[in-house]
Amino acid sequence: MHPAFSVIFFTTCSGAGYGLLAMLGILGAADMLPNDRWLGLSGLFFALTLVSVGLMASTFHLGRPERAWRAMTQWKSSWLAREGVMAVLTYIPAGLFGIGWVWFEDTSGLWAVAGVVSALLAWLTVICTAMIYKSLRTIHQWHNDWTVPSYLLLSVMSGAVLMSVLIHLFGFTNPYIQGVTVVTLVLGWGLKTMYWSFNKRSKGLPSVNSAIGIDAAGDVSVLELPHTSENYLMKEMGYRVAQKHADKLRAISHITGFALPLALSLLAMFIEGYAALGAVLLAWALCSMGIIVERWLFFAEAKHTVNLYYGATSV
Repeated sequence: MHPAFSVIFFTTCSGAGYGLLAMLGILGAADMLPNDRWLGLSGLFFALTLVSVGLMASTFHLGRPERAWRAMTQWKSSWLAREGVMAVLTYIPAGLFGIGWVWFEDTSGLWAVAGVVSALLAWLTVICTAMIYKSLRTIHQWHNDWTVPSYLLLSVMSGAVLMSVLIHLFGFTNPYIQGVTVVTLVLGWGLKTMYWSFNKRSKGLPSVNSAIGIDAAGDVSVLELPHTSENYLMKEMGYRVAQKHADKLRAISHITGFALPLALSLLAMFIEGYAALGAVLLAWALCSMGIIVERWLFFAEAKHTVNLYYGATSV
């Protein structure tokens, strides 16, 4: 698939925003974060800004962005519509949680309930985003059991890295929160590695034979392509990335998205002050870079079944 920048930016940006929002909601409700209004204001503002910017960026991939709101009316049958509905609903408890934290400096009681609900809705939104891709049977790299957990865990991981930056910025160092960051980086790295391993060894079920309905006729090859020049399907769904380039990008994602942020997050547990702040800031920058590369590969390596009609022997 052609990796559209707007979708890459949306999934990376909003994923980190929802991950941070969920961390704030859960940790705030559990009284693991101080009831400091400036911490709450900064955290919620940053999380909701990332979410909002990401959602706005996603509309640029549409033919008529001004009609994006109409997609939400199809929530009964469309994961895209469900994503939109969940995204809008998330703002309500997040706003209430923000009122309690920022205005009253209180994250207990009903405010804590609002924080937990906002975290649950944030995770549901990310799941709906992942299901948009997982539900496509024509792309076996997406239509598998690894897609949804990978999207969700990388969102939590991104949010945890951002949460680490936030608490160090305000001087509220907490070894348990830093430990959560380390754990999510380890789990995210492991899950993404298994996802890549699955896609590398798996093959799409369709073949040229099954695509044209003559399975018993022996190997079939395309004598002449159906078009003399590229069409929309060939440009958008026939995008190819060389294996050697994909392997290099995967190595970059392994190093910048997981290995270095993990090492820096571990280092931050044993140092203090500006050194620790610098470590977590660098971890966040590298992690963001690695997730962008990972997300580019997610789209670029996806092979649509329609390619069988345009000369591909398998997908």
